[in-house]
Amino acid sequence: MNEITVFNASGTDEASADAMPHSIEAEQQLLGAILTNNDIFDRVAAIIGPKHFYEPVHARIFETASARISKNALASPVTLKTFLEDDEGLKELGGPAYLARLAGAAISAFAARDYAQMIYDLAVRRELIRLGQDISGRAAKVEVASDPKEQIVAAEQALYQLAEQGTSEGGFQSFLKAVTDAVNVANAAYQREGGLAGVSTGLIDMDKMLGGLHKSDLLILAGRPSMGKTSLATNIAFNVAKAYRKGKLPDGSEGAVDGGVVGFFSLEMSAEQLAGRILAEASEISSHKIRQGDMDEGEFRRFVDAAKQLEACPLFIDDTAAIPIAQLAARARRLKRTHGLDLLIVDYLQLVRGMSDNRVQEIGEISMGLKAIAKELNIPVIALSQLSRQVESRDDKRPQLSDLRESGSIEQDADVVMFVFREEYYIERDKPSETDSSMEGQQKYNDWAERLKAAGGIAEVIIGKQRHGPIGTVKLSFEAQYTRFGNLEQQRAAPDGDFG
Repeated sequence: MNEITVFNASGTDEASADAMPHSIEAEQQLLGAILTNNDIFDRVAAIIGPKHFYEPVHARIFETASARISKNALASPVTLKTFLEDDEGLKELGGPAYLARLAGAAISAFAARDYAQMIYDLAVRRELIRLGQDISGRAAKVEVASDPKEQIVAAEQALYQLAEQGTSEGGFQSFLKAVTDAVNVANAAYQREGGLAGVSTGLIDMDKMLGGLHKSDLLILAGRPSMGKTSLATNIAFNVAKAYRKGKLPDGSEGAVDGGVVGFFSLEMSAEQLAGRILAEASEISSHKIRQGDMDEGEFRRFVDAAKQLEACPLFIDDTAAIPIAQLAARARRLKRTHGLDLLIVDYLQLVRGMSDNRVQEIGEISMGLKAIAKELNIPVIALSQLSRQVESRDDKRPQLSDLRESGSIEQDADVVMFVFREEYYIERDKPSETDSSMEGQQKYNDWAERLKAAGGIAEVIIGKQRHGPIGTVKLSFEAQYTRFGNLEQQRAAPDGDFG
């Protein structure tokens, strides 16, 4: 019978005031079983990792065995001896002979998962105790700068991480684990025969340039008013949610194998207006017609059918205005916990509130907060951003990094910075007079008409920064009546592909 250290009613261990719940015997017998039969590792790898072991030496034995087994190499007391014979902790337990004793005390294979679950549960209990002590200690300190509401948000964040991962703080991880994770990401792309490592945007040329939307990345999508940045964001949100398919992931857990669950913070437009834009794209009915109710029977039927199809899309909209960054993070965590979350979109960054009175510092706090959300929830975050007016004063209106408002912190925190640019918008506003009947006037008008035709229905997404890939320009089609971006080459190949 295993002796599991437990707490009495007063919250302290009878043998030792600082002891934590653990079972050394369970750890020993599970490790012994793995060293005796490596197939057992596959049954328990989805439940526990090195961080869940109470005894640090056991954590190192498990990690080394894991590395050997993942390479299809034997993990036994003999093979592990080479890697661990200089381990000071192992020497204190008897050196390599301890590995042999572990194998000798091995449990039967059928009980392995039960022991692994026990080790995991005890690890979570230890973290809950540490977290509770931390919350209690912070609450006991009555300070002016210590706002109880902020403490609640921080506690919720820590509890969320604990619920998701079994640990309230990440700490250091070995390079071995980091390398393994990097190989798994590359393998996912390789298995798709050169496909994407990240979530597809549904826009082929953009996916090729970005490699999809990668987990833990912060992507900034910026542009001047009327360039279509909200339209592009809603198009991506719709494409990702529409493609959502749940299944078993390589690590054995359930999740999105295609597309994903999307959370959309719409700080400028109402949820109803945003839904109208998505319906215009899905039903191919002009958003103006939808707003005016100016539809014939066939169009209205198409509109209703599109709405029914979209009911099943996992797209969640929060249209709270001027939401604080801490509250935004808390709601994103809650969404992931209740429905899952694979992509978060914020429209737009300058409308989120921070704590600082200084505007530049506040924007820095917000951009850092969004990057922290991407890393904590392990999802891509797309944040829309306004550009300064200095764009309008240049002959070439194409945006660049220096045009970002309060650009320093945004540019620094972002993994990708993209700009939406439609030359058609500026050409339309540069229309010469039609009443000038002179030859020069007519030529000027004809030249303008040619330029407008060439730029008609084409949008550029300029990738000004990409931490892990190339920069450049992606051309997309843009249908203003449906507020829809599309794949340009495919659109041109269509028989009636008129963008004018």
